Amino acid sequence: MESLSPIFLDLAIILVTAGVITVIFKWLKQPLVLGYILAGFFIGPYFPWFPAIKDATDIHVWSDIGIVFLMFALGLEFSIKKLKKVGATGAITALTELAIMFLIGSSVGRILGFASMDCTFLGCMLSISSTSIIIKSFDDLKLKQQKFTSTVTAVLVVEDLIAVLLLVVLSTVSVSRSFNGGELAFSMLKLAFFLIAWFVFGIYLIPTFLRWMRRYMSEETLCIVAVGLCFGMVVMASVAGFSTALGAFVMGAILAETIEADAIHRVITPLKDLFGAVFFVSVGMLVDPHVLVKYWLPILVVAATVVLFKSSSATLGVLLSGKPLRTAMQSGFCFCQIGEFSFIIAGLGLSFGVINPDLYPIVVSVSIVTTFVTPYMIKGALPAYERLEPRLPEKAKTALFRYSQSAKSTEHEVSIRLFMRRQLSSILLYGVILAALYLLSAYLLMPTLDGLFDEWEVPRIWSRLTGLVASLVVLSPFLWAMVVKNVNRERVKQLLSTYRHSQAVVIPVLILRYFTAVLFVGLLIGRYVHMAVGFILALALITVVVVLLSRKATGFYQHIEERFISNFNQRQAQQSFRIPESLEAGFVLERIPVTPYSPLAGVSLRNSGLRQSYGVNIVAIERAGRVIDLPDPDTVILPADRLSVIGSEEQLAQFRTAADVEPDMLIHDHSDHEMNTYRYHVMGNGPLVGTMLRDSDFQHRYHAMVIAIERGGEYVLNPPADTIFAEGDTVWFVSPEKITLRRFIES
Repeated sequence: MESLSPIFLDLAIILVTAGVITVIFKWLKQPLVLGYILAGFFIGPYFPWFPAIKDATDIHVWSDIGIVFLMFALGLEFSIKKLKKVGATGAITALTELAIMFLIGSSVGRILGFASMDCTFLGCMLSISSTSIIIKSFDDLKLKQQKFTSTVTAVLVVEDLIAVLLLVVLSTVSVSRSFNGGELAFSMLKLAFFLIAWFVFGIYLIPTFLRWMRRYMSEETLCIVAVGLCFGMVVMASVAGFSTALGAFVMGAILAETIEADAIHRVITPLKDLFGAVFFVSVGMLVDPHVLVKYWLPILVVAATVVLFKSSSATLGVLLSGKPLRTAMQSGFCFCQIGEFSFIIAGLGLSFGVINPDLYPIVVSVSIVTTFVTPYMIKGALPAYERLEPRLPEKAKTALFRYSQSAKSTEHEVSIRLFMRRQLSSILLYGVILAALYLLSAYLLMPTLDGLFDEWEVPRIWSRLTGLVASLVVLSPFLWAMVVKNVNRERVKQLLSTYRHSQAVVIPVLILRYFTAVLFVGLLIGRYVHMAVGFILALALITVVVVLLSRKATGFYQHIEERFISNFNQRQAQQSFRIPESLEAGFVLERIPVTPYSPLAGVSLRNSGLRQSYGVNIVAIERAGRVIDLPDPDTVILPADRLSVIGSEEQLAQFRTAADVEPDMLIHDHSDHEMNTYRYHVMGNGPLVGTMLRDSDFQHRYHAMVIAIERGGEYVLNPPADTIFAEGDTVWFVSPEKITLRRFIES
């Protein structure tokens, strides 16, 4: 018999144990993440009364895959447009919380006697909240329709992005094992460059590829393509010196802008759940009860620090963003726990060997404690506000009200700042594209052409000229955009003549654009020919591109830009219409699925009372691949419809609870509704002899259905309606009722 690989036994132990424990936690209405961690503790090396994992190395590989799928799924839920929309509230709150908790967390670590690197990692781990635990708590407490939850979601989006950046920063710190300002700044610039390059090229290329694949796409192929793209970006991120988690998140965020995003999320969710469970189980395997006993005091101190200061700092951040005290406290009290990102950060420190191994179980224990506290903190926010608000001095109330009102009425950026923002954005975007194309030309195209021409025994000068010309042709539209795009001469003249001292800002920015274009052309020519010659020819080539080839470059660039914008907006283009900017603050357009368990299924729009009950309007229905715009009031809502609903965030949250309803149980037992099977032998003097099946009216008279007729030793399955019963036939029929054959014959 062939020996079984240990990985099969290990996976069997992991999944069976996790399955049993999580069913118990589901019954107790506790977060499943805690169940996975507890399952890992039972099968870990520190629990001797249970089957243990044989090969921990393989399990760590599976847990790494789990991190990839968790980050990929998180990226699919991320939206660049959503990040822009949440804007100041999410950014101010997240950054305030991050700064305060990093300082407090690292300080608490020093007080407890931790090493310097342990304190740094502890501060970062305490800065990031758990998205999954907060969202799960909202579901359990039925709070999704509350107004403050949109503020919490905004902060979580920004926190997740900051967590991804922290992974990059901590990786750099772990490698150097010291704080080197220059290396850190270079790493951040490198991160910004690759993020912009990946998003720009990814959004330009990937939706086009998926559009071409759409006619051949099934759920199977979509899953394979999506996972392939994810792991492809994981490899690219690793080669570039970043974490695998970053690569998975970036690819998820790119695919989130495609119309396939919902389908990809649906087919990826089972994989994410499976490998995510393995990851959290592997976290629990590292919990050592001896460490917990040894460090019980630090665990309680850190947990109390998280609950007290994390919720307070988040409340302060929401207040600083201009929200009223009630919203600030309800939002801030949600951020009283640490979760999955803290485990990932701790795992990063362990993999580099820069933190004490005992810090990992401490963080896991703190996460368990704070997770149990989270629902009670969320429920206690409103009572705490109702107790605090009457006790505040009138001056404090007035100051908070004025600050909130002033934040709402902030004026738009003045013209000069808007001009600067557009110019610097153009320089950053086109600079990254030019840099990426230069690197591809210098380190991929040039060696390839040199090798080919050497093999063909052609002088190398011809390979260099070929590569130079090809590279300049590809760069030309972006060089034109760098020099000309978004530079309106009349607008520049108006700024220079209207605003005082604007020359000191406008002119240097324009010079920077021209200098950047010349720089890249010079670098490219210098790479292929000679640096000195390169910069001399760069000025002449820029002039030629702008003056002589401007029309062709303009047309080529416009085509590229239109394709990029189309790909970037294609998911939004699936909506029936776009909400005007003046109404975006109050209205949201969202596509919400109708599940078979929804009370709306089978109800016409006229009788649904959507506007009266929820205050929303249905502007379109997507059904079986087609869209019904402005559906008639008599249109019946069917299961699996996707409704384009317009309303406020609070109204949509409330409506979603009625449309997207999950069953109380995944599988229902219908054994008590089984059909009864009967066999009736047609006698010579019976009432059926010579009667046609359709005339016998089996279904209405007897509440039964004929499924077969046995005649002459052969069976006629599902006999046609014109079948005539004959003497000696055996009729097989089914009925949900208990039928006595004697009474059946007599009837």
